[in-house]
Amino acid sequence: MRAYHGSEIRNIAVVGHGASGKTSLVDALAFVSGTSRRHGSIAEGTTLTDTAPEEIERGYSINLGCAHAEWMDSKINMLDTPGFLDFQGDAIAGLAAADGALCVVGATSGVEVGTERMFREAVQRGDPVLFVVTMMDKEHADFDAIYRQIKSKLTNKVIPIEVPVGEGADFHGIVNLFDKKAHVYARGARSGAYEETDVPAEVQPQFDRYHAELIETIAATDDTLLERYLNGEEISRDEAIVAMKSAMKRMELFPLFCVSSTLNYGTRAVLSTIVELMPSAYEMEELHAFVGSEGDHKVEIHAKDDAPFAAVVFKTMSEPHVGDVSLFRILSGSVTSGDELFNATRDGVEKLNHLAVSNGRDRIEVPRLHAGDIGCVAKLRNTHTNDTLSTRAHPVRLPQIVFPEALVQMAIHPTNRIDEEKLQQGLHRLHDEDPTFQTHWNAETHETIVSGMGERHLEVALSKLKRKFGVGAELSKPKIAYRETIRTRAEGQGRHKKQSGGRGQFGDCWVRILPAQRGDGIRFEDHIVGGSIPSKFIPAVEKGIHEAAERGILAGFPLVDFQVELFDGSYHTVDSNEMSFKMAGIQAFKSVAPKCKPVLLEPLDEVEIVVPEESLGDVLGDLSSRRGHILGTETPDDATGTRVRAVVPQSEMHLYASALQSMSHGRASFRRQFRGYEEMPNEAAQRVVDEAAKTLESAH
Repeated sequence: MRAYHGSEIRNIAVVGHGASGKTSLVDALAFVSGTSRRHGSIAEGTTLTDTAPEEIERGYSINLGCAHAEWMDSKINMLDTPGFLDFQGDAIAGLAAADGALCVVGATSGVEVGTERMFREAVQRGDPVLFVVTMMDKEHADFDAIYRQIKSKLTNKVIPIEVPVGEGADFHGIVNLFDKKAHVYARGARSGAYEETDVPAEVQPQFDRYHAELIETIAATDDTLLERYLNGEEISRDEAIVAMKSAMKRMELFPLFCVSSTLNYGTRAVLSTIVELMPSAYEMEELHAFVGSEGDHKVEIHAKDDAPFAAVVFKTMSEPHVGDVSLFRILSGSVTSGDELFNATRDGVEKLNHLAVSNGRDRIEVPRLHAGDIGCVAKLRNTHTNDTLSTRAHPVRLPQIVFPEALVQMAIHPTNRIDEEKLQQGLHRLHDEDPTFQTHWNAETHETIVSGMGERHLEVALSKLKRKFGVGAELSKPKIAYRETIRTRAEGQGRHKKQSGGRGQFGDCWVRILPAQRGDGIRFEDHIVGGSIPSKFIPAVEKGIHEAAERGILAGFPLVDFQVELFDGSYHTVDSNEMSFKMAGIQAFKSVAPKCKPVLLEPLDEVEIVVPEESLGDVLGDLSSRRGHILGTETPDDATGTRVRAVVPQSEMHLYASALQSMSHGRASFRRQFRGYEEMPNEAAQRVVDEAAKTLESAH
């Protein structure tokens, strides 16, 4: 492979809903361009970018895949992103590393929720977007219907550049509206080669309609062209391309193409269009205006070889027998294999041995990479996703990729207890690969909690744990960190006396226990007068009460938000000691606290949901069934749906993300944060108490 500079590089994220044909399209583009020797298929598990066993087994992308095509003296870096929402973290990373997006829509499935989300993400980032209708050779394929869907659901600025000749089993050619020529493919051949002919008669009406629409749309984006169009003058292909490229940068136009990746029909045209219409890495700085921080001041990042080196790591992959492989996008400067770079994020030095570019599972070593390119390197010592690699002289920190928050939580434990340490190591490595997969230890419930974008996300994580790290693990519903408190005051004695020959143990205390404000915790007050308990033993009483409160009264949960007043007691000059008064404190708590009308407290989350209007009733009804309290609803300015705010018990939120996606057909989103504790209704509290009693009984 020859060296490519920024003006010759196109970085494209291939996005869309799951099973829309993204991976097959990337495979076909690489095959037609000659950078891949084999035309793979999803069914056979031989595609270029779906290489993980989990992907081959399930038949859909899970990880971000990287491939490239060499076409028209340019290098096209293609980032194949997962389409299902469970794995959208890698799709976000792919868009962050790219300069434009290829938004793929299946000819039979149409615009789906993954298409909508990733298109809006690309537009929000200011990336030009090309639409590609794939699988035109499938039964029930309908190009016109997909065009209308995109126009109504995504953007009315979409415009076809091609129209198909035939659809479904009869799909055998494509008419280019610019060239006014038809590319007719030899049936059965899968090389992508075609014969150029005039527009077939059966397509002429469709061609005339779309051609007029195309020229009018392009002219409307440029005042000079519009004047010429209104005067009836011809607009040349080159003029139209320049105007279209400029309009795409301004988000005023989104071209639409059609292909069959299986047959390789239309793939050459897509490659040519990417080179002609998509901005190069060098051109994109005027749109993205990359800015980083160097010390205490801001610096601009320019895609030039002679600028200081700066690159961002957008993906980390853990490979058996290789270790961590870091994928990075060079934003400025160039790098040579063997160079030492500075990780400004972690203040460490890294050496880039065996510099390479990815093409599916293959890594092709290269001596040098230039500004704007995407490369990879293995076995960096302490570099992770979102880190900036720069130089010691210019230690730049680039803005980090903002990944979506995890939505589903589960408890995880190894199937074999001796694997606990290996489990923790594996979980942290999985987080390095995928920042949307998170793990933490819950000290209250004594469980390791894993969080992800969905149930499927966590199931795949289990598979990776077993394959990569040899750890078998199981998921279960997380325990809820309930707490207990009291409603009224009471007082009583705690007395500990033990005589077993020789020196004995004696501690005696009287305490008063009162309710406190929510959130006050435990307040201990010393009201002893006259030295009935020596001051040196009073901390031991407090310690005993704290220890007993941790074990609770009703169901074994910590008792909180109460006040203890130590007001009387007695001691023995020989037998009293700190341990005796600690035991007396425990006894005092056990005798008094049950008289204070203990109740159960449950943790609550404040939930914010954005839901389409047509699903609002279902979502509100579901929240009510979960004992949720609706705080209010409003329609945001961007009109993406209705925003619902509610307070819901954590115990009712298990797998809520899956239920919400089902109710809204994947079009709702939500976020949650801890709100606080409130008293639990009697009926629900009794179920928790009964369950705790059963658990204790089975443990005994």
